[in-house]
Amino acid sequence: MRVISGEFGGRKLVAPVGLSTRPTTDKVRQAVFNSLASMGVIEGATVADLFAGSGALGIEALSRGAESCVFVERDRAALNALRANLDTLGLEQRARVAATDVIAYAPGITGVDIALIDPPYTFAHWAELLAVLRAGLVVAESGREVEPPPGWEQLKTKRHGRTVITMLERLP
Repeated sequence: MRVISGEFGGRKLVAPVGLSTRPTTDKVRQAVFNSLASMGVIEGATVADLFAGSGALGIEALSRGAESCVFVERDRAALNALRANLDTLGLEQRARVAATDVIAYAPGITGVDIALIDPPYTFAHWAELLAVLRAGLVVAESGREVEPPPGWEQLKTKRHGRTVITMLERLP
């Protein structure tokens, strides 16, 4: 696993030991961030990487010009990998790590432009999470399309093998 592009393009990332996380493939990350770049929303953005795992999504955003990122993850092995990746790349000043449950933490996240959400594919609390999340744009990675709850509009959905990326925008 590596950073795809930007300031840290080509740099290797460590993945968590064990089977508790499923890292986003390079191909899917490249497609997501090419799409976000074409929308012109990454540069200077404040990002949240929820269910962060190794932090690959948030680190890719930082590499491509995001201002800062809060990483939310509760799995110990994933947190160890995430912290190692941030340390190796010297990103501690632009990153904050919250070692806690995403649903419990989400209501306190403020000022986020883009939320990158990659929970286990069995995650069934999308409506609950999106109801309390204050972000302008959500990139949801799942095994199926994420239906927009009230207050959200679906911008696009793209299948990459068994991974489905759904982009949602908060309605004004």
